[in-house]
Amino acid sequence: MYKTNNAFGKKSTLLESAVRLTLSALLVSPLVASAVGVPIVGPGDVDPNNWTQYHRTSNAWRYSPLVQINKANVGKLKAAWIHQPGDITAGLISTPLVKDGVMYYVAPNNNVFALDATNGSTLWHYQPKLDPVSGQSFYASLTRSLTMAHGNIYLGTLDGRFVAINEKSGKEVWSTQLTDLKKCFGCLFSSSPIIAGDVLIGGTTGGDQPQRGKIYGVNAITGAKMWTFDTIHDDQKSWPGDTGEVAGGGAWMPGTYDVETDSVFIGTSNAAPDFYGDGRKGDNLYTATLLALDPKTGKLKWHRQEIPHDTFDYDSAYEALVVKKDGKDVIVHLNKSGFVFVMDKTNGKLENVWPLSQTYNFVKSIDPKTGELIGRKEMPIGKETLLCPYLLGARSWNAGAYNPKTKLWYTNAMEVCQLVVPGVQETKGMGIAALYLGVDKLEAVAPPNQPAEGRLDARDPLTGKVKWSIKYAIPGLGGVLTTGGGLVFNGEPNGFVRAYDADNGKELWKFQTGSGIRGGIISYAVAGKQYVAVPSGWGSLAPGFMASAFPDITKIKGGAAMVVFAVD
Repeated sequence: MYKTNNAFGKKSTLLESAVRLTLSALLVSPLVASAVGVPIVGPGDVDPNNWTQYHRTSNAWRYSPLVQINKANVGKLKAAWIHQPGDITAGLISTPLVKDGVMYYVAPNNNVFALDATNGSTLWHYQPKLDPVSGQSFYASLTRSLTMAHGNIYLGTLDGRFVAINEKSGKEVWSTQLTDLKKCFGCLFSSSPIIAGDVLIGGTTGGDQPQRGKIYGVNAITGAKMWTFDTIHDDQKSWPGDTGEVAGGGAWMPGTYDVETDSVFIGTSNAAPDFYGDGRKGDNLYTATLLALDPKTGKLKWHRQEIPHDTFDYDSAYEALVVKKDGKDVIVHLNKSGFVFVMDKTNGKLENVWPLSQTYNFVKSIDPKTGELIGRKEMPIGKETLLCPYLLGARSWNAGAYNPKTKLWYTNAMEVCQLVVPGVQETKGMGIAALYLGVDKLEAVAPPNQPAEGRLDARDPLTGKVKWSIKYAIPGLGGVLTTGGGLVFNGEPNGFVRAYDADNGKELWKFQTGSGIRGGIISYAVAGKQYVAVPSGWGSLAPGFMASAFPDITKIKGGAAMVVFAVD
């Protein structure tokens, strides 16, 4: 039977009851395990048993090469163990890491756990003493990721620090304060920094607040601050007057480090105020931009601004997927607008642009050679405009997954619009949790002549051609996993996690975890046995923005639990 662990000693929750009810239908005879070892034939096959980066590998594939769990036996998956962090505030939105039989994950309010990855028992628990001001932030409690290197686990904190924790003992090694939330609203870290050799690189959240976005480089060994990159370009043509001081531009998602080019790829958020652009005429560099930075100096190598003068809240913060095109590496980068930009990894030159969104209207099209926004929608001040997609994008920040065997990219998507009335907003007197959106009205609605809905797509990442697609009544908001066993795992807000055939989308297995899935699903192996880990716990800021378009979202149960599966 499965094991359950509650770090704070609390009684079993509704999640465990749901697991018990479902287990009776899943108990099966033990399966003779196949070999877990995978020959290294490509960049996605390295270190197959572990998951030591946010996307497992730096190419952002979210692909596990493990084959023990496959199409033939995935139907026999059952819960192996469950760990509950005890704090369910805003659910569980993180992606766990696994190294040599130990799982590390971060729960709400910067609670960090190290667990035995075979049974979920707690090895250590760490939580930084947070400045009370962090509880006043709009982003309070939310943490997406951890980073590991040099014998440490690295955390970006909700009060503006990078922290190093010894991976064996759970003791704090060093802590470096980088921002002051009392002076810079939203200048915290809702994601961990990434590692590039001996340098940690990470950006602040708060792109929707009146602040000036920064990306920091910190020595991973000592914690010494090395450099700062200003995401707001110091140029009056980009930012007239003093508009750059409240311009947003946070780099709030983990970037990726490319060893071959010695570059960090990291995306920035929208410009602020989000929907009122009259006061910041210009291209507003480097907001809504994918950046390539030198990790040692923080100097800009190249940039690709996807939405110049963004007045739609279309961040460029998502994963930089690296795949081959005609023998060379290209980056496949989804913008929140629902357009995917395919660009040369070495210089950002465009190779193609294609739409994931089916109902976009903010432009008529985007030139696939130049990136020019063609037929851009104007949104007059004080007048209601229907804008598609809405502020959460054609997909939220949850990452897709690429399988090198099928050469398909599996990603969630949604078709939702919003009614927007842009308006002037003053920053004087704003509270620490106030948003700088520049709107008098903002309401999520269904697209014209069709319901608001979500789907899981299997696409050619270079062209956007669809191989298969599955519709959901409420969009999936978790990170997708694909495996060498020919599977795609995806979680839903209603609590179900499902496994699909990677070739044709046929559903092969499902399980009710008890709460909605918002974090990243992973797979790993210990002592010859493969596991699939599903962070369950509905939360984050998305549900509040989605509720008017998806009323049933208000009925979803809360929770926070790491639910891990295996085939006996």
